[in-house]
Amino acid sequence: MRVLFVTTEMDDFVRVGGLAAVSAALPRALRSWGDVRIMLPGYRDVLEQLTHVEILGQCAALAEMPACSVGRAATRDGLPVYVLLCQQLYDRPGNPYGDEGGKDWPDNDIRFARFASAAAELAMGRVDRNWAADLVHANDWQAALVPAYLAWKGARTPSILTIHNLAYQGLFPRESLRRIGAPEDSFHIDGLEFYDKLSFLKGGLIFATHLTTVSSTYAREITTPEFGCGLEGLLSKLSYEEKLTGILNGIDETWDPRVCPQLAQQFGAGDWEGKQANSDYVRKQFGLAVSRGPLFGLVARLVHQKGIDLVLSAADEIIGAGGQIVVTGSGEAELENALVEAHRRRPDAIGVTIGFNDAQARRIFAGSDFTLMPSRFEPCGLSQMYAQRFGSLPIGHQTGGLAETIKDGETGFLFDRPSMESFLGTVRRAFSTFNAKDRLDTMRRSAMAKSYSWELSAACYSTLYRRIAMPRAA
Repeated sequence: MRVLFVTTEMDDFVRVGGLAAVSAALPRALRSWGDVRIMLPGYRDVLEQLTHVEILGQCAALAEMPACSVGRAATRDGLPVYVLLCQQLYDRPGNPYGDEGGKDWPDNDIRFARFASAAAELAMGRVDRNWAADLVHANDWQAALVPAYLAWKGARTPSILTIHNLAYQGLFPRESLRRIGAPEDSFHIDGLEFYDKLSFLKGGLIFATHLTTVSSTYAREITTPEFGCGLEGLLSKLSYEEKLTGILNGIDETWDPRVCPQLAQQFGAGDWEGKQANSDYVRKQFGLAVSRGPLFGLVARLVHQKGIDLVLSAADEIIGAGGQIVVTGSGEAELENALVEAHRRRPDAIGVTIGFNDAQARRIFAGSDFTLMPSRFEPCGLSQMYAQRFGSLPIGHQTGGLAETIKDGETGFLFDRPSMESFLGTVRRAFSTFNAKDRLDTMRRSAMAKSYSWELSAACYSTLYRRIAMPRAA
């Protein structure tokens, strides 16, 4: 089976959030099941890391979207990667979605509609003369219009859209319809219209053959008003029609503290001196005071969804009880500034690095006793999986993928409401466990024994691919 995996992030080249990790790992896990190829925008960071790009063909200008080229390259381990080449759209500073100040690019409608339209043409065999897709797997709002463009171009290629986070929908003014060459009659309540705006994500929900989310719990949650972001009615209908499936993400096998080269000292379950060596290293790296109290890690995008405000509010009690906190991540300026100010007030107990570095994140998981994840909602979450593998017990809100991957009192702690009272009650349980060394040892061993292999996820996706694509082949 030939699958085109369309994404705007991939750990090999460019990362903003968890989508990058999924896009690097899932296609690789699927290689034994079929011919899986990636398509990415030709960002500056991507092109700088590819040694050779072979130009395959052109995509003509459409409406206000410029003409572009499609090139083919490969990752170091040979995974085929198509890149959309258009300097005026993708050769920019900042991240894939916005400028260096974190503000979205004003032409993101054109940037990602151009990407989706080109992906549709590639899937249809109009670009690479030697390859066409049996199925397209698009990810999040930036690629959500691939199924729509397939339909508008008259293709019968089946498609899957994975919703990694429903809160990001790609909303634009109605005028964008003309700018991206979408049919005028697609702007209505049963089409791309969403409260008088154009919704890229809704276009994907309408036109995709099947939808997936990154955990079964989140697949249920998004059919409710609390988590449905205004799309719960449509999602409930699709769920009833059995067109919505939750498949839990995995993590790659490099998340193993026994062999991870980035750690201060490698260790396994029961080697708590090795884990302590990582704790000492992290404390020294962040300039914290020497302590034998618990170390709490926070490795996350610094956005409201992640409950960073709850961590800030709980900091005084955590420190007062003998704990320390280390943070790494980037996101909303207000939260970044609040964390930096918290560090300024208590540099001995709160360490903060704004930005993301994979090696540092691994050392924080290895060195921390607990990982804070008070997310208001969490489609899947990867940090709780990383944390458990590294013997850091996650403290998470009972939602989405956190509810599926944390066993309360066995491999971590869950609290039932994203409130200060509920969160702090669970933090106190963590302190109690830290002071009961036998219980701490048992929980750490249970957490480190958990497996979150991508092979299981890949098998689920492969089954779904075949179910969707085979009727057409028949």
